[in-house]
Amino acid sequence: MKKDDSKNTPLGRRTEDERFLATSEAAFVHTDTWRVLRIMGEFVEGFEELAALGPAVTLFGSARVGEGDPMYATARDLGKALGEAGFSVITGGGPGIMEAGNRGAREVGAKSVGLGIELPFEAGINEYADTAIMFRYFFIRKTMFVKYAQAFVIFPGGFGTMDELFEALTLIQTGKVRNFPIILLGTEYWRGLLEWLKTSMCGEGKISAADLDLVTVTDSIEETLAEITDSSKLRAAEEKEAREKTRRAVEEN
Repeated sequence: MKKDDSKNTPLGRRTEDERFLATSEAAFVHTDTWRVLRIMGEFVEGFEELAALGPAVTLFGSARVGEGDPMYATARDLGKALGEAGFSVITGGGPGIMEAGNRGAREVGAKSVGLGIELPFEAGINEYADTAIMFRYFFIRKTMFVKYAQAFVIFPGGFGTMDELFEALTLIQTGKVRNFPIILLGTEYWRGLLEWLKTSMCGEGKISAADLDLVTVTDSIEETLAEITDSSKLRAAEEKEAREKTRRAVEEN
């Protein structure tokens, strides 16, 4: 695709992320400090919209998957299964796998959420997201994905999918989040990546063998749902125990 060099995007439209990252002293003095208010506003909007969402699972995957693709059907079925189990479904709001997950959730009356992102080559949120929020900044959107989900299910996808996968793995590896399943759906698709992680990354000591156990790889919706449900129960028990501990401490004081 031919670029319009005067605007620096394929469609000639600069996104807020691009403006934000185009650093200069003048920009800092005259615009960047004010941009903080816009960033704060996006956080506030996301918090207000999603605060009462309840237990939720985020689905990631390629936007380039058509309705006739078997993975579209799998994502739609998983959206249904999660909805029937009492979970809301969060996606990136786009087409493909994201549309399928939102569609499945809506079909069983579950909450269907699409968190879109301003891009020069994509517009809007798919029609199956009942709650739709558009973000200007990737880092705010990514915060919402993690904050309001109890698990990630990663379908075959591209750079964006890999970005979310490895960010979540980093958060778990470093102890920032716990009881947070990451499930890779599609064993054949993920085989090469997992082999590289094992032989190269782990083999050269860049990660530990235990880090390889931070993900579950499966082709089964039933296995996916079981792991998420078990983890959700464990998280609920730990949160209840923490509340009780806080209550007792208050009473003792």
